[in-house]
Amino acid sequence: MSKAAVDLFNLPYADGDFYGFEQLLTDAERERLQEVRDFLAKEVKPIAVDCWNRAEFPMELIPKLAELDVMSPVRRQGHSSVFAGLMHAEFTRADASIATFMGVHDGLFTGSIEVLASEEQKEAWLPDIYAMKKIGAFGLTEPLGGSDVAGGTRTTAVREGDHWILNGAKRWIGNATFSDWVLIYARDVADNQVKAFLVDTTTPGYSATKIENKISLRTVQNADIALENVVVGHEFKLAGGNSFRDTNKVLKVTRLGVAWQAVGAQMAAFDVARRYALEREQFGRPLASFQLVQDQLVKILGNTVASVGMMVRLAQLEDLGLAKDEQSALAKAFTTARMRESVAMGRSILGGNGIVTDYEMAKIFSDAEAIYSYEGTHEINTLVAGRAITGISAIV
Repeated sequence: MSKAAVDLFNLPYADGDFYGFEQLLTDAERERLQEVRDFLAKEVKPIAVDCWNRAEFPMELIPKLAELDVMSPVRRQGHSSVFAGLMHAEFTRADASIATFMGVHDGLFTGSIEVLASEEQKEAWLPDIYAMKKIGAFGLTEPLGGSDVAGGTRTTAVREGDHWILNGAKRWIGNATFSDWVLIYARDVADNQVKAFLVDTTTPGYSATKIENKISLRTVQNADIALENVVVGHEFKLAGGNSFRDTNKVLKVTRLGVAWQAVGAQMAAFDVARRYALEREQFGRPLASFQLVQDQLVKILGNTVASVGMMVRLAQLEDLGLAKDEQSALAKAFTTARMRESVAMGRSILGGNGIVTDYEMAKIFSDAEAIYSYEGTHEINTLVAGRAITGISAIV
């Protein structure tokens, strides 16, 4: 390749941060973000496609992630929500499956304990969770309940003296095939309220079966969970998890994490499409020299920048304690819609090579479909935002 061509890879905006959002971070946060990037480039990127193709999780990565020490960046480590969001985007940029693993263990599972557990429970559980000696899962979605699970939780909890008996089923539960603990949200038959329980996955009556044949996030080990007369001591009921309103305190924050994943997926699509357009030649010229290719690259970049801008402001509101549920809903709906457009254009730029994982774009394209749907579908989040601006609920 000519020297001129090589220089194209070192343009000022090669990292996609077109408006310099990282300048909002402190010097220490920028250094930390670069440390995370270096880790992902060394430990995650080289194995990501192979793990995805085999639909296997790299268990050997967990001790390395523990050493990196990225758990609970805001509550435990004192970083800004902007930093936490950009870091989660970087995880997704490297591999959406590993980002989802972290989103489940650190966001949904750990976040539930940080928000809903008593101080005594936190002292007992969080040290091993932060150290990743205990891996967690989050059991809310059910085989017949997704968007309507708030009012239609079928898994039941019956209190008998100093323990509870859980019965029911959960579906799409990430990490559940190998997790040590799982948070189960179940409806207390006594008051019809959803309550939260920490369940040891070795408890009799608990089983988790891997969901096969996925076309998205194949490295993530999603499972069907069955609960048959699972006995849980009252001390393992989360003290602050007594209604779905409590559960939603966790989901409001983790929904932001998924929106940041949509940012990271677009960053990944831009990276791959841009490099391919510079390296690939057609008609004796780089693809990047054609107007229609530049048009698509700029549209991907525009979608990404718009998504980052929305997320940065929402992260600032979160740090101020001003973020609202409907703002999280709009962010998730907007960023994932832009993501779908971006990854489709990226796949188009790669042509036929965009449908094989060898060139990575096919994996990015496929993983985007899961991000589009989980943590509240695009449609439900749209209606949550619509309710906020009209005062009328269109959700049945």
